[in-house]
Amino acid sequence: MSWGTELWDQFDNLEKHTQWGIDILEKYIKFVKERTEIELSYAKQLRNLSKKYQPKKNSKEEEEYRYTACKAFLSTLNEMNDYAGQHEVISENMTSQITVELTRYVQDLKQERKSHFHEGRKAQQHIETCWKQLESSKRRFERDCKEADRAQQYFEKMDADINVTKADVEKARQQAQTRHQMAEDSKADYSLILQKFNQEQREYYYTHIPTIFQKIQEMEERRIVRVGESMKTYAEVDRQVIPIIGKCLDEIVKAAKSIDQKNDSQLVIEAYKSGFEPPGDIEFEDYTQPMKRTVSDNSLSNSRGEGKPELKFGGKSKGKLWPFIKKNKPPPPPPASASPSAVPNGPQSPKQQKEPLSHRFNEFMTSKPKIHCFRSLKRGGAAPEDFSNLPPEQRRKKLQQKVDELNKDIQKEMDQRDAITKMKDVYLKNPQMGDPASLDHKLTEVSQNIEKLRLEAQKFEAWLAEVEGRLPARSDQARRQSGMYDTQSPATVNNCAQDRESSPDGSYTEEQSQESEVKVLATDFDDEFDDEEPLPAIGTCKALYTFEGQNEGTISVVEGETLYVIEEDKGDGWTRIRRSEDEEGYVPTSYVEVYLDKNAKGAKTYI
Repeated sequence: MSWGTELWDQFDNLEKHTQWGIDILEKYIKFVKERTEIELSYAKQLRNLSKKYQPKKNSKEEEEYRYTACKAFLSTLNEMNDYAGQHEVISENMTSQITVELTRYVQDLKQERKSHFHEGRKAQQHIETCWKQLESSKRRFERDCKEADRAQQYFEKMDADINVTKADVEKARQQAQTRHQMAEDSKADYSLILQKFNQEQREYYYTHIPTIFQKIQEMEERRIVRVGESMKTYAEVDRQVIPIIGKCLDEIVKAAKSIDQKNDSQLVIEAYKSGFEPPGDIEFEDYTQPMKRTVSDNSLSNSRGEGKPELKFGGKSKGKLWPFIKKNKPPPPPPASASPSAVPNGPQSPKQQKEPLSHRFNEFMTSKPKIHCFRSLKRGGAAPEDFSNLPPEQRRKKLQQKVDELNKDIQKEMDQRDAITKMKDVYLKNPQMGDPASLDHKLTEVSQNIEKLRLEAQKFEAWLAEVEGRLPARSDQARRQSGMYDTQSPATVNNCAQDRESSPDGSYTEEQSQESEVKVLATDFDDEFDDEEPLPAIGTCKALYTFEGQNEGTISVVEGETLYVIEEDKGDGWTRIRRSEDEEGYVPTSYVEVYLDKNAKGAKTYI
């Protein structure tokens, strides 16, 4: 099957068909271009969508992405960004592997097609020229033959006429011979040209045209193959990104499976936990026996040597939590400081006094306004530097965050100081590189910044130690917690409770002194420890700093002193130690270096 033999007379149709093939190829190129534009537009829209829902930096929205569900959504946004990138890859590959290549191929194809058809037209023009020569020689031969025939007839007529002279007859005879000779020459020329034309015609139809048409056929077949290969490439470009797109989708599924509702619930607790204890049960106040209650109160006051009402300490029962009813006496709770300045001397232990029903009810009813007061302080004006306007747990988190930020700033300044020191050493060794004295001012400034940051960090660490001392131990809360409310800083309590009214008895105020409570509680604790056997020592410790334990439950230590550890830190920032059988108490964990017996290979240090 060859176009040269089958389509030898369809030159014009082949020319139209090959032009149509090029038009089809250009149409396919245009299709691929529009597909790449769609892919780029889709990728751009996906990226804009992902960017639109990304959390803004330094905003409340960024804090929400601590939850696993939000993290999964953020992972989905990131994967969608990668997903968009794969569509950009599709566009790039289609442009480079299909559009650019086919555009170049179309240009070459047009040149090749033009060359082939130019060669075909040239062969056509040559055969047409040969045909015209043949026709010309044929007409000349025909004319010469007719002239020779007329000359012969004229000679015969003159020869038959007796009136014509011999000379005229001879002249007619010579004329006839000349015409015959010219006819013979024309005949020979016509025969030669005819042979030549037949040879050219055979070469044209059996050699030149088949060769040209075969080249055109091969060109057209290559075009068809190239279109097929481009279509395969079109599919392969899509297929190549399918595994990566699949990975993106797998990551989205993995992120969805990583959602942990329990963890999110715990994060909600950490974010909004105030650290306050819920109010205890309101005791029944029997107004039918006022004298009996009064006598009971007075007897308790006389037995304690105090003029205050009876104190009752909360505890925990096995079945339920009763913050204001104590069945089994727990060990003394670790003290909590009242202010940052009181940390070296030991914080005061939180106590709570038992008040009559009206007092308890007053406190219970005013507990919610206290929280609203925190919110109002947060919304209005600048918050206190020590975050005293926040609940204890939230305050502890804020202080810890502030301490971490200050430590990072200190580390940056120290790195800068080290860099300046190294540069100064280089200048000292190579004076031509710079003046070492020019760095002294910068070095002094950095050192001053470090000192300021350290003082600031110490201040916040003191506040943090205060809060951690006042919060109950989270790891052993059932045993160490006394079930009482954690006290707030006096300024915050006064601001939040300034609208509270005193109870009908007039004996409850937020500003009650806690000194008498400490004494009564200490007496009660003394009674507790009288019946207990001393705890065994679990290790030793060395005092890093001097600590004056001025509050109940604490013990004073001197820097460098070695003591016994009888109870390690339960997460509340206090360690229970013993000097002798009769002297034991709590000291801040950060003030001692602890060596536990169970860890003989190395010391466990709290600093």
